[in-house]
Amino acid sequence: MSAPTSAPEAPLLAVWDLRAAYGPIEALRGTSLHVGRAEIVALIGANGAGKTTLLHALAGLMPCRGPIVFDGRAITGLAPEALVPLGMVLVPERRQLFDLMSVRDNLLLGAYHRARQTSRRQLDREIESVYRLFPLLRDRDGSPARTLSGGMQQMLAIGRGLMARPRLLLMDEPLLGLAPLVIREILRVVGDLQKHGLAVLLVEQNARAALEVASRTYVMEGGRIVLEGPSQELATNPRVQAAYLGGHVD
Repeated sequence: MSAPTSAPEAPLLAVWDLRAAYGPIEALRGTSLHVGRAEIVALIGANGAGKTTLLHALAGLMPCRGPIVFDGRAITGLAPEALVPLGMVLVPERRQLFDLMSVRDNLLLGAYHRARQTSRRQLDREIESVYRLFPLLRDRDGSPARTLSGGMQQMLAIGRGLMARPRLLLMDEPLLGLAPLVIREILRVVGDLQKHGLAVLLVEQNARAALEVASRTYVMEGGRIVLEGPSQELATNPRVQAAYLGGHVD
């Protein structure tokens, strides 16, 4: 008798036929995707494809219709302040830091929802863990966020998201406008976070970088998912190469 096979593990995030609109303009037109536990999934597509709208719908920042299930719980319609304690955290496009506040205070704000239940000593330890990921931030601990370089501001935005203790990090264009060395550093950190059990849904214009770091990738056009599969396979897909990778890729 053969050994019984275990049931496949349910995804951490599952979305079916999601729809959202800006007035009469339908931005999401039946989007479905899933993210496994401790999985990095990329979502690529041209400007206006609906990628940021999807993240905003998942994060509770805009109304939407359709089932969204996070760790077995239906969350469609929940506000951001209800989603963050569940473990879903958005790192927004263009960072949206508090420019006049220090690096440390921006990080502390990431833990606002549990600050009353967490000792200052514990929060300091968690800030130190962010500084181990991004050592450049430690030296700027007391500096206003606006004085940081673009790369360091992105590190701070990610660190602020991590202070919320997420299980799923929604990252919206984290590589936008960054130098190649900074891009490699951020991708390294994303890979390290996955090893520690964090799942990531990465929306990114830099398709080449997204395909390199993600195990699976979705391609979005016109508010719909038009292609999906293992990233290595999509990287050799002629349609993806022509549209997002600048032609033939060896």
